[in-house]
Amino acid sequence: MLDKNKSHANATVTAEEMLAKADALVSVLRSRSQEAEALRRCPDATVQDYISTGLLKVCQPAAYGGYEMGYDVLCEIIQRLAQGCASQAWVYMVLADNPLKLSTFSKQAQDDVWGKDTTTRIGVAVAAVGKAKSVEGGVLWSGTHGFCSGIDHADWMICGGFIEEEGGKRGCMVLIPKSDVTLVDDWHTVGLAGTGSRSFVVSDAFVPAHRIIDKKAYDAGTAPGSALYDAPVFRLPRGGVSAASYAAVALGAAQGMLKSYYEYTGPRKSRGKEVAADMGTQMTAGIASAELESAERMYMGALRETMQVLERNEIVSREQQVQGKRNCCYAAQLAMQAAHRLFNSAGGRALFMDNIMQHQFRDVFAASAHHSLSWDSAASEYGRYQFDQHA
Repeated sequence: MLDKNKSHANATVTAEEMLAKADALVSVLRSRSQEAEALRRCPDATVQDYISTGLLKVCQPAAYGGYEMGYDVLCEIIQRLAQGCASQAWVYMVLADNPLKLSTFSKQAQDDVWGKDTTTRIGVAVAAVGKAKSVEGGVLWSGTHGFCSGIDHADWMICGGFIEEEGGKRGCMVLIPKSDVTLVDDWHTVGLAGTGSRSFVVSDAFVPAHRIIDKKAYDAGTAPGSALYDAPVFRLPRGGVSAASYAAVALGAAQGMLKSYYEYTGPRKSRGKEVAADMGTQMTAGIASAELESAERMYMGALRETMQVLERNEIVSREQQVQGKRNCCYAAQLAMQAAHRLFNSAGGRALFMDNIMQHQFRDVFAASAHHSLSWDSAASEYGRYQFDQHA
């Protein structure tokens, strides 16, 4: 059993310091945004920056050199980085969030990954497409897994799927070394091109029992590893407000686009007239800024309320879950509205590939297309819950 007194062992590192490190990287990420898109993955230098600054350890257990900060801190870092480049921020999001996923596994599994190197990185493909056959001591795992962002920079993989059992299938997550997978070069996309979210194939890889967890317990924040730590972030349920990390990318990219709009439009003239002096242009900026501020207050407010619940050692209610998910998804809708508004107002020059606004526009819409940010699903789920409560 881990010594729980080690929790917050790195408490001398503050959230403000971590946010300052993120702010210092925004212009760096922006300067590498074209490189990331051309590579179709995150530049190695950026991941090295994440490692050297300690940003990847924001939610990692203190027992493995992490800072055990709240999910709200993680999302604020993501949002700020996305103002520089959404793709590189997306890779940060998964590589910094995946330590939380690993922390739900057994201590032995965590030691397998972090025992020799606490900077070891994990990729995740959560869609339940893998199939397991029970064998002595564990399972044989096979499957074609997709959308594994940052896979080029990961050493271990967490995969979703099922174990065939008497009476049906049991959802599970397994942990396997990257050496057991075959990468597929299939990431050719219109947005978030620099995330390197490639597919990979696993064929009858042996997974020992200590690297397998139940999917329901993983989603609920009650898997075995969660009991090893005291910090509230390790009890955060998956689903619901955990969609905040995706909303943070969409919103941050839209905020970056608003900044680009000011920089691009300020000196611009059209037919001899200053575009920024036009009332319509001013209204575009004002409305877009209001949409983005509203989005931030909606998703971050719900997230911070959830963290306060966890800090009181209380259970996140079903209502808080569906409301949190609703707020995150609507924040992404507002980000898309603002991005669309700004792009339409920017004029024909924004269509050129060397204009960063078209890049940011594509990334906002790509981030908002993630399954976790489906507005129709979140809105209907919230409405269904409320009708059930009032029946």
